[in-house]
Amino acid sequence: MKYHIMPVTAFSQNCSLVWCEQTGEAALVDPGGEAQRLRREAAVLGVTVKEIWLTHGHLDHVGAASELAAYYRVPIVGPHRDDKLLLASLPAQCRIFGIESIPPLTPDRWLTDGAKVGVGTLSFSVLHCPGHSPGHVVFWNKEAKFILMGDVLFNGGIGRTDLSGGDRVALMHSIRYQFMPLEDDIVFLPGHGPMSTLGHERRNNLFLQ
Repeated sequence: MKYHIMPVTAFSQNCSLVWCEQTGEAALVDPGGEAQRLRREAAVLGVTVKEIWLTHGHLDHVGAASELAAYYRVPIVGPHRDDKLLLASLPAQCRIFGIESIPPLTPDRWLTDGAKVGVGTLSFSVLHCPGHSPGHVVFWNKEAKFILMGDVLFNGGIGRTDLSGGDRVALMHSIRYQFMPLEDDIVFLPGHGPMSTLGHERRNNLFLQ
């Protein structure tokens, strides 16, 4: 498995490409904006984008999803259906932050806990992790010990719960139930900021003490 991180927009959101080395097939994860730049970087890497995966419905994670799905003629996969209202409210989210309007979005496939997604020979398990948003999901490649975390857990922090649909109790339950039983050496890429491991967060993240 290979991956490439591309922070986008003023939100510094970690859009990423993950791809299969054997086939060159890739998933574009959480394309929050700067569509033309993301297209250029994918072209330089020589990968073939086959799907767009979304962890949740906030505008900084989905802003360029529809445009890129149309360009590549690929499906949008995720998040969980519980983020349907968030995706429908994208124009209102944009007004709140004073940015150009993004049309409402409906993915081609909603995801559920335990579902599988993949490109080429890569397979990721879907974990439903509500709290930051009701329908937030993460993508876990068990073989590579690698998680695309979105805004659930950060290096030294946790996802915000003061936005629409946020629930701190649900977020902490998601973290403790879905991640704390897993191995220390699992690496995760959060939606913002530097990467970390579950072990590092277990030992050092004050929110988990």
